[in-house]
Amino acid sequence: MPQSVPLVGINGSAVTRAADAMLRSLGGSEIVLLLPMTAIASDLAGQLGLADPGVQQVVITPVIARELATDNTGPRRRVEFLVPASSLADAQAEYDFAGAEEMIEASLGISYQGEIFHIEGFAPECFGGTTYVYRVVAVE
Repeated sequence: MPQSVPLVGINGSAVTRAADAMLRSLGGSEIVLLLPMTAIASDLAGQLGLADPGVQQVVITPVIARELATDNTGPRRRVEFLVPASSLADAQAEYDFAGAEEMIEASLGISYQGEIFHIEGFAPECFGGTTYVYRVVAVE
């Protein structure tokens, strides 16, 4: 009869620290998530929805950007961003979102290298039951 080997759990904070270190070592840059401001001007134009409330800029770093192939008929540029879950968790707590997914869905876009990208989709990457990085695909 084979002996049973005790399973050792994986520490979630160790996984996120390792992901952060990997992204920094690969030359991580930064992106800016553009979130809608919720403050409304008190004048008549603000009350009628005629005034632009603006955006909040949330800097996320370290991030790895990878260019993706595009069709001739598709968008000019597609970029995949690897975003650390720890950076999103810090920003999500500061801006009062329930989760990182909710924050990404609420984003109006991403500013990267002076250009604005529309978020096409995102997916969490998990290991050992812990989300350590998000893959965010954005188009220009």
